[in-house]
Amino acid sequence: MLNVAIVGASGYTGLELIRLLDRHPGVVISCVTSEQSAGKRISEIFPTLRGRCDLILEPLDPAAITAKADLIFTALPHQAAMKVVPDFLAAGKKVVDLSADYRLHDPAVYGAWYEPHLNPELLPEAIFGLPELRRESIKQARLVANPGCYPTSVILGLKPLLENGLIDITTIIADSKSGTSGAGRSAKVDSLYCEVNDSFKAYGVGGAHRHTPEIEQELSELAGKLVTITFTPHLVPMDRGILSTIYATPTRTVTTDELVALYADTYKDEPFVRPLAKGQFPATAFVRGSNFCDIGITLDSRANRIVVVSAIDNLVKGASGQAIQNMNLISGFSETAGLEGLAIFP
Repeated sequence: MLNVAIVGASGYTGLELIRLLDRHPGVVISCVTSEQSAGKRISEIFPTLRGRCDLILEPLDPAAITAKADLIFTALPHQAAMKVVPDFLAAGKKVVDLSADYRLHDPAVYGAWYEPHLNPELLPEAIFGLPELRRESIKQARLVANPGCYPTSVILGLKPLLENGLIDITTIIADSKSGTSGAGRSAKVDSLYCEVNDSFKAYGVGGAHRHTPEIEQELSELAGKLVTITFTPHLVPMDRGILSTIYATPTRTVTTDELVALYADTYKDEPFVRPLAKGQFPATAFVRGSNFCDIGITLDSRANRIVVVSAIDNLVKGASGQAIQNMNLISGFSETAGLEGLAIFP
């Protein structure tokens, strides 16, 4: 059995890790940490775990954690993760980091969007953990940078088009909507009930959202040239889920039938990407609680625009489910272990 620790277990991504790992046949959760709730049982924080995971939350002590775990999930805010990840690696442990700290290859880019990086020497070896792009590299990694939720939905939505040179890369617009759990569990005015209920708003408008460089980095690698996009996220009054609608101009004459066939062929062997049939488009309700990414595509022939719609659960394929998918690849488990569950509907 693989002993795993969850550092930062009292947030929503920590809860999702526990929920999903509870049904993993090859894993034991040996340690959970929380600075604010140390000394309490995790089931006191999340009553859904009663009788299934009653571990006592511990303070963040790298030496104590590495003594108990073979692999460590760091579900911490950016900057906090990079303060402890080097200690885990130095102890010979493998790490799947759910923060933004190791996603960007260039420390200068990270510094421009976040703060100065504390250990830029680790960036070259950190593997961006989108299995549909880097499966073989992930298998050999000791540090995986789990992708952000918005980037996952946009990158998977555009991968087939960019790999085949089918879109003008100067015309990409990504319009994404997320449930409120994407903002985390800590109290913020913008995520209070009265602020969110019966409302729908854009934020990070004008290329200001921190996921923008992550998206552009990965799209540029797929395209083989620098990609700059217009990305606008929105907050919608639902708990979880992301729906991204992506627009781009084709580089040649193309039909909807051709596009649908391309997506079906590109993702035919991917266990968690479900390309939809012609005329079908995803909804967040049909991926809720699952590790699936559903994708629909069409050509708006009147405007000569390709329209891609992708849906994920931001806490699963957009965070904890993908982290477990990466753990499975690193550890030699079946890639789908612990992640076979269908969406929760209705």
